[in-house]
Amino acid sequence: MASTKEFGVPWPEFNDGLSYHDVIRPSDDGLTVIEFYSTKYKSSAPLQGWLQRIENEQISVGGRVVTDPNTVLRVGSKLVYHRLPWKEPDAPHMIKVLYEDDDMIALNKPSGLQVLPGGLFQKRTVLTQLQWEANNKSTLEARKTHPAPVHRLGRGTSGILLCAKTKLARAHLASYFADVTSHVGVKSRDTDQGLGKIAKIYRALVSGIIGNDKVTINQPIGMEKYPGVAKGLYVASQSGKPALSVVDILERNIQENSTLVQVKIQSGRPHQIRIHLSFIGHPLLGDPLYAVGGQPKCMDCDFMDESFAEDGGYQRPTKPVPGDCGYYLHAHKLILSHPITNEIIDIIAPLPSILMTAEEAKEIAVAQQTTA
Repeated sequence: MASTKEFGVPWPEFNDGLSYHDVIRPSDDGLTVIEFYSTKYKSSAPLQGWLQRIENEQISVGGRVVTDPNTVLRVGSKLVYHRLPWKEPDAPHMIKVLYEDDDMIALNKPSGLQVLPGGLFQKRTVLTQLQWEANNKSTLEARKTHPAPVHRLGRGTSGILLCAKTKLARAHLASYFADVTSHVGVKSRDTDQGLGKIAKIYRALVSGIIGNDKVTINQPIGMEKYPGVAKGLYVASQSGKPALSVVDILERNIQENSTLVQVKIQSGRPHQIRIHLSFIGHPLLGDPLYAVGGQPKCMDCDFMDESFAEDGGYQRPTKPVPGDCGYYLHAHKLILSHPITNEIIDIIAPLPSILMTAEEAKEIAVAQQTTA
């Protein structure tokens, strides 16, 4: 059912830190502690950074803290690196609920809030707020639910984030997303959008003027190595996986050289809309990462700073990374078959003013004057 509920707890100044576990394999037998970490995890910190972490008593072997970097490791030794608590970047903490029932909850995620822990954000995430909210429930039955997101939105993307409250709902919803993505281009009558059991509709503001009123983009999306992103960066790539976006032009602003668009995505590749729109020559307005062609603005830049931060790790890259904000993208509508009842559910996240057409903005203004 539709909801006007809002929840959120202010973030603590520091998170709880992290612990990373390793067990020495035969191939690493005889290595010293500093040799192990500086070679196995050189992307985490330079040699001097790892030496600092050892001196700070952040590494233990077999349950005992070691401060001698030349301590020899043997097969089966259990290592733990304790990353010290840190102050995470600013992020919103209040979240509005758009829809909720016994099986699922749809949130209006604000831009700037990460969905799941990763990178600099380990505590300041949607998942943390969901867990805190569940723990605050007064009844035992309510506390048995463990709401968790079933898909992701980029940190800078706002709008509808679907979360499951039960294992069965989670399994069904996850299968919806997986099935829709794996059948790009296949029509279905399960929803009135013809896009399987779930359809996602976004609003975006792009740079430049798009000439055609409708554009279909089926550029594959793959991954390439990228400095500062351990797993690599998603980009437009002919060797990538299929991806389909259908773009409808809503309004052109000649004076501002921008175009307001609606985008329906049948697949759900990471950063798909940002990549697809930049691929056709119209990156999202304010996107710090993707340039024309669906590639990053600086692929070949070597920006690994050998100096290290207070915790021994590398300084944050000065060049853009996927989680950086600044663009305008909003998950506006979600149409799905309910995971338990199969009822068709329509969910709408109110539009930010910058993503409204002139007519929509006018209607909102009139409505506010009427109720004033």
